[in-house]
Amino acid sequence: MKVHVKVGDFSIGDGQPLCLIAGPCVVESKEIALEVARHVSRCCRKRGINYLFKSSFDKANRTSVRSFRGQGMDRGLEILAEVKEKVGVPLLTDVHDVSQVEKVAGVADILQIPAFLCRQTDLIQAAVRTGRIVNIKKGQFVSPEEMKNVVEKASAAGNGNILLTERGTMFGYQNLVADFRSLPILRGLGCPVVFDASHSLQRPGGLGHASGGDRQFIAPFARAAVAIGVDALYIEVHPRPERALSDGPTSLRLADLDKLLDDVVKIRRAIGPLGARRRF
Repeated sequence: MKVHVKVGDFSIGDGQPLCLIAGPCVVESKEIALEVARHVSRCCRKRGINYLFKSSFDKANRTSVRSFRGQGMDRGLEILAEVKEKVGVPLLTDVHDVSQVEKVAGVADILQIPAFLCRQTDLIQAAVRTGRIVNIKKGQFVSPEEMKNVVEKASAAGNGNILLTERGTMFGYQNLVADFRSLPILRGLGCPVVFDASHSLQRPGGLGHASGGDRQFIAPFARAAVAIGVDALYIEVHPRPERALSDGPTSLRLADLDKLLDDVVKIRRAIGPLGARRRF
């Protein structure tokens, strides 16, 4: 597997600047998507951080049938394409079914395999065969060591452009724990590693009708992951998290992003560029 992947005009991995994958959990509206993308893009440019816009056109795994799922594939992809064109940022979005893969690959730069689907061989290999980068989120029910099998599934389809994302492990009912040992273990599989500081703090089903979470720990978790050594951070952000239609409890307030990015840039500078030193 490659130790770095190229996305547009930048790369993620060994010796590369830190990358931020950020956006609202779900495509709520064109206006919110553009507001978030423009704000985060400005924050990242000021600090030399590479930026990928993330949002989902559909959230197929919401807790309740009454939960907002998104704009649907057609309208959602239209909005994502407009964000890409107007803001000039690469895109990452989820695919949930093999039937979605080709159409989504026509818009997104990175196809994401959701954590609940990380063992779905047909989905992983269909995504890989598009030639797009594929971000595979480690399932809450999967050990980091077991992700070796997932990487082998992807490799068998002929594409080494894989990212692996740590997003927490089940810790009893309605709780997750971030085991930071996972980061060097995943990196040992030969792929760039992403730490998801939002979903690692979920309380699955914790609100009964939806997932809860601990937004107040996003910043310390992100700082810790950068100190340990990751290639990218994954953070869901929203102008008004208390009004977000999905994952508000684990979305960072947009106004709080500047301070967090200042912190992680200082930490990254202190430890030196990854690849230029012994990892972990």
